[in-house]
Amino acid sequence: MPEQKQLKNGIRVVYEQVPATRSVSIGIWIGAGSLHEYAEINGITHFIEHMLFKGTATRSAKQIAVEMDSIGGSINAFTAKECTCYYAKVLDEHLGTAVDLLCDIVLHSELNPAELEREKGVICEEIYMTEDSPEDLVFEMGAALFFADTTLERPILGTEETVQRLRREDLIGYMRTHYTNDNIVVACAGSFDPAQLFELLETRLTVESEVALRNPQPYAIKPGFRTAFAQKDIEQIHTCISFPAFALETEEYYALCVLSNILGGSMSSRLFQKIREEKGLAYSVYTYPMAYCGVGALCVYAGSGEKQAKEVLRLMLAEFSDIVENGVTEEEFIRCKEQLKGSYLLGLESAGSKMNAIGKTLLLQNKLYSQEKTLSSIETVKIHDIFRIIPQVFGANTMTCAAVGRVGKLQKPMEKMLADWWETYGQTGADLSNAGRAERGTCAQA
Repeated sequence: MPEQKQLKNGIRVVYEQVPATRSVSIGIWIGAGSLHEYAEINGITHFIEHMLFKGTATRSAKQIAVEMDSIGGSINAFTAKECTCYYAKVLDEHLGTAVDLLCDIVLHSELNPAELEREKGVICEEIYMTEDSPEDLVFEMGAALFFADTTLERPILGTEETVQRLRREDLIGYMRTHYTNDNIVVACAGSFDPAQLFELLETRLTVESEVALRNPQPYAIKPGFRTAFAQKDIEQIHTCISFPAFALETEEYYALCVLSNILGGSMSSRLFQKIREEKGLAYSVYTYPMAYCGVGALCVYAGSGEKQAKEVLRLMLAEFSDIVENGVTEEEFIRCKEQLKGSYLLGLESAGSKMNAIGKTLLLQNKLYSQEKTLSSIETVKIHDIFRIIPQVFGANTMTCAAVGRVGKLQKPMEKMLADWWETYGQTGADLSNAGRAERGTCAQA
């Protein structure tokens, strides 16, 4: 069971000892992601993540890499919509080195102007990589379309234009208002001595700061049926359909996860069995819940050949219709709930996955993560909960579809199929807004 403690400067620390391991994973979590950015500086959070590895007052970028490699560990970072995490995984005997390196890059990076200009080129290449990966591109397009006119529509990487505009003083100003002690969580899991951990953090993570700037986060999902098509000379048509769903902190979220598993979240799911196994029309087809604090979506993806794209879309829409009209069976409900529990537990077997779970939960939801509570939340989902949320998701007055590939001749027929389905099923007007959830007595905002 994880425990929580606070450093003298107010930074929260969450930790969990994992017996019978020799490794320890530690992460410094910052409550700063692309949704905290203004449009003019879109991409700055991710840019900072890159720059913090480019050298500190006492270490060059090469020295950071050599020092971690010398102890057989790994150090890395990631930026998401809601947060940034700098993390390391080492043998338990090297915890001191991991803490020292992480604190050094987060607190003492030089943000060298010459390195900054070089890194602009690296990040632009990363943006081009997304453009060259149709699956990544359709997800970006789908998110921008679904979350239109909210801060969540902005890409984590930013755009070439916004990245090229960034200056050193922009990065310093953003860190001053977001890398603050009330906006930082340290998470640690694995084999370690808690007393040693806190001694290390008290002496090295010496952040003195103002209260973090809380950017406004408008999450009202624009209603209606919207599509976006991108012409790419590639072999497949990549399609991503999104429906409004439930935020991470709502009681309906776990029912949504089971529904997603039934529809397309596992090898036994309806879409996988129908489109891949029975018809042989696609290699990759799946669903996934996209959940943030305050808002969520259910997304459905398929990648298929140009000739098969219309039939794949027809089959996807037919499965949506069948779920709306007939619900789910007891057999598939039980099977998919058990699969969800199993995959959840298997995903938490490493110290790194535990560190991610406890750090993210405390940072974004301000509560201690509990594996038992999560399992209980999955277990208590009943089949009537699935029937209750089906019309709320598929009839929630919003549906978007993004497609990438040689879509020229396919755009009109695909749009018509989607519009016909929308006219029949998609305008019942179920209210999944923050106000609507509050009215039903569920938690709308962390």
